[in-house]
Amino acid sequence: VAATAGLLASGAGAQGLQEGKNFFRLKSPQPVETGKKIEVIEFFSYGCPHCADLEPHLAAWHKRLPPDVQFRRVPVAFQPAWENLGKVYYTLDTLGEEARLSPEVFAAIHGGARVNLSQEQRFLDWAASKGLDRKKVEDTYNSFGVTSKFNRSRAIAKDYNVQSVPLVIVDGKFQVSSDKVGSHAAMPAAINQL
Repeated sequence: VAATAGLLASGAGAQGLQEGKNFFRLKSPQPVETGKKIEVIEFFSYGCPHCADLEPHLAAWHKRLPPDVQFRRVPVAFQPAWENLGKVYYTLDTLGEEARLSPEVFAAIHGGARVNLSQEQRFLDWAASKGLDRKKVEDTYNSFGVTSKFNRSRAIAKDYNVQSVPLVIVDGKFQVSSDKVGSHAAMPAAINQL
């Protein structure tokens, strides 16, 4: 009870979430890929400034993830440049560097440097500057595996009818976004409540 009270005491959770206002129940719930664990999916793009603003809040939440919850990200491509950024995500994920470098990808794109990592050569140069083997990154980026994962992400986004990002889906049933709960800071409590 105390844990639930703590979750509800921050952000939108203070008044409790209202279905149809702060979150939506999906008309067609989707099967989860996490078995008995509660699946939390963030639909995002490195190119989205709102996703960049949400990142530190989700990163802090992710560090305190309960053992019965599994978090995963699914990149979307509402524009051609975002396709390459989806490949950037899956390249870093395949190389085991996503957790370490995702915040830096957001910072490179949206920070003072404004590095266009959707351009393959700039991404490869950037990855090398972060200590990764450039050839291995290039091979992974252009691999069948990364292309397959990105194509699968398109299908998942279509199944969930994703129209904007960032968007979080909880257990294949509930949809929540920062604009519906009032702020990016309120998202962790909202996700926990759902």
